[in-house]
Amino acid sequence: MTLDPRRDTRWWGWGNPAEKATLSDAAERLMLEHGVVDGSSPADPGVVPELDRVELPDARPLPGAVIEAAGADSVFTADEDRIRHATGQSYLDLLARRSGRLEHAPDAVVTVPSAEALLPLLESCGANGVAVVPFGGGTSVVGGVTPLRGEFDQVISLDLVNLRGIDIDTRSLTARLGAGLRGPEAEALLGAQGLTLGHFPQSFEYATVGGFAATRSAGQSSSGYGRFDSLVSSVRLVTPTGVLATPPTPHSAIGPSVREMVVGSEGIFGVIPDVDVRVRPAPEVLRREAWIADSFQAGNAIVRELAQAGRLPTVIRVSDEMETEVSLASSAPSGLTGAAFRRYLKSRGRERGALMILSYEGTAEEARRQRSDAVKALRAGGAVYLGQSGGRGWASGRFHGPYLRELLLDRGVLVETFETAAQWHDHERLYRSVGKAVENEMTSQGMKGIVMCHLSHAYADGASLYFTVISSQGPEGGAVAWPRIKEASLDAIQAAGGTASHHHATGRDHAHRVGQELGELGVETLRATKERLDPT
Repeated sequence: MTLDPRRDTRWWGWGNPAEKATLSDAAERLMLEHGVVDGSSPADPGVVPELDRVELPDARPLPGAVIEAAGADSVFTADEDRIRHATGQSYLDLLARRSGRLEHAPDAVVTVPSAEALLPLLESCGANGVAVVPFGGGTSVVGGVTPLRGEFDQVISLDLVNLRGIDIDTRSLTARLGAGLRGPEAEALLGAQGLTLGHFPQSFEYATVGGFAATRSAGQSSSGYGRFDSLVSSVRLVTPTGVLATPPTPHSAIGPSVREMVVGSEGIFGVIPDVDVRVRPAPEVLRREAWIADSFQAGNAIVRELAQAGRLPTVIRVSDEMETEVSLASSAPSGLTGAAFRRYLKSRGRERGALMILSYEGTAEEARRQRSDAVKALRAGGAVYLGQSGGRGWASGRFHGPYLRELLLDRGVLVETFETAAQWHDHERLYRSVGKAVENEMTSQGMKGIVMCHLSHAYADGASLYFTVISSQGPEGGAVAWPRIKEASLDAIQAAGGTASHHHATGRDHAHRVGQELGELGVETLRATKERLDPT
C-alpha cells in the first residue's frame, strides 16, 4: 500500500520541490577564493537517482499480531514510503539518499488514527520483537529517526501524521497540540484565535510539535518566547507498559519533574501523542533590523549585557566576521546590498565586522521598550545601525538555508552544521578552540573551505554557538571526511566546557557522548527508567 499524506517534499532532500536556490556572483567568488570550488564546471545537478533505482535492504514481513493491532490499512510497505522514512536531513543522510543505496530502512511505515491506538500497537510490538522508531517531520540532523533494527526481528517507522488535533484554552492561554502538527499548521490554527506559540526553528516548515518536544527544540525567537521545553505545561507519553501523563498545572513541587524527563527523551521511553503548551496573543507590532558590531566578541558582549539585565529582545543574533561576509555575499534574501556595511567599515578603518539581527515584538509599548533597551546597549557597545531592510531580509530568507545546501550538494560541496552552548566565562575559548579544531582537521584531510559561526540563543549565564562548515569534500569524499570533522569538533567542545548539543538533540550522532556529560550514574538512571517503561 502507499502512504499518501505529506508526499509534498523532495524524497532525496529538503522541502518543496518547486523552490529553487541560486548563488550570486559574489558567493561564487567567495567559494573560489576559499578553495571550496576550483573553478571547473559545476557538477551535473541531475545526480539524484531515479526513485525506483534506489537500493533498499529487503523488508521483513511484520508479525500478523502487529498488523492486526495497527490495522492493515495503516501499514505501508511501498518503496517510496520506506525511503522517505529511512533517514533524517543531515549531510550524511542526504549523501546516502543521493547515492541510491540506503543501509537502513524500516520494514514498514505504520500510522495510527488516534492517540488511543498507540498503546495496543506498542504492546504488540513489544510482545513480538518489533522495534519502533517514532517519526514526525523527519527533519533530524543527528540521526534521530534512523530506523535501526538492532537486536529485533523487524523495525517500523511510526509516523504520527494523523495526530493533528488542537484544543485551545483561551482563559488559561494554553493549547493541547497533536504531535503530528507541523509548525505552520499549529501556528495557523492558533492564529485563527489571535494566538501564537512563537516557536520558529529553521526546520519550522516541516518539523512537528512532537519533534519539538522530543528533542527539546529551540526556535529562532527563543530569547523572547523561550525554548520549547519552557513552553510545555504538561505532556503525555505512551509506552509499552502504559501511559504516563503529567498534570496541566502551571507549577508543581510534587517530586522531580517527570515532564522534564519526557521532554527531550527522543523516543527512547515511548511516544509523545500530544503536548500542552503555553501560548500568547499574536504580536500587534513586529520590527526587525540589522546592526553591525566591531567584532564577534563585541557583539556577544552586548548580548550578554542584555541577557543579564533581563532585557533581551525577541530575536538577537550575532554572526562572526566570516558568517557576516558569507551572508552579504549569499543569494538568500538579505535586504543588504553591502553598501551600508562598507560605509561602516570605512568609517572605522576596519576590514571586517559582525552582523547583528534583532527583532522586537508584542504590543506597541512592549516592542518600543524592547528596542529602547537594546539600542542603548548596542550604541554603548559601539554597534552601528544598518536599518530595517536587513532584518526583514533575514526574516524572509530564514527558512531558505536548506535549499542553498541542496544547491551546493549538487556542486559537490560539503555543507553541514553543528551547535553547542557554554557559560559566558567559557564562551570565547569555546568559539576559538572549536573553530581551530575544525580547521586543523580539514587541513589534515586536504580540504579547503569556510568555518563560520553565530550566536542565536542567549541566557543570563551563557549562550549557544552555531557553526557552519562549507568546504571541498577532500580526497576521500565527504562521507569519510565529515565524521572525522564532527568528532574533532566534539572533542574540542567538551574539552572547552560546552555541551555536545544545545538544540539538535542526541540522536545517533551524539549518543556516544552522553556519558561524558551525564556521568556513569546519570546514564544508569536513564537506563533504569527505560527498563521500567520499555523493558523489551
